[in-house]
Amino acid sequence: MRIYGPNGTTLGSPASNTRRTSSTGFSLPDAPAVPEETRSATAPKAATSLDGLLALQGIEDPTERRKRSVARGKGALDVLDDLKLGLLSGNLNASTVNRLRDAAANLKSSSGDPGLDAVLSEIELRVEVELAKAGQV
Repeated sequence: MRIYGPNGTTLGSPASNTRRTSSTGFSLPDAPAVPEETRSATAPKAATSLDGLLALQGIEDPTERRKRSVARGKGALDVLDDLKLGLLSGNLNASTVNRLRDAAANLKSSSGDPGLDAVLSEIELRVEVELAKAGQV
């Protein structure tokens, strides 16, 4: 269907003045040869932004630090329970004492919350007392 009118196609002659070339391939214009520049080896600029991102990741969130401290405290209490059960049953494992030493080492860091730090220091004191008693056995 062909529409003739102001908004449709017109009955004009085909564009005969289009420029055609006889070559069949694509070619770039010849550019003068420029010698390559020698550049010194430098660190990429992205490394500085990477350092910034790593520094931001190193900043601890107070809630995450508190969660880790609570988990360390619970772990120490679990080991103390295992020690109690081992003493009551009459067989104290060396692995329980080693786990108690590890729990004592983990309780040294601060959580940032004064109340939680007080509870953790009391757990740490109890762990140290049990370690001292286990050393005398």
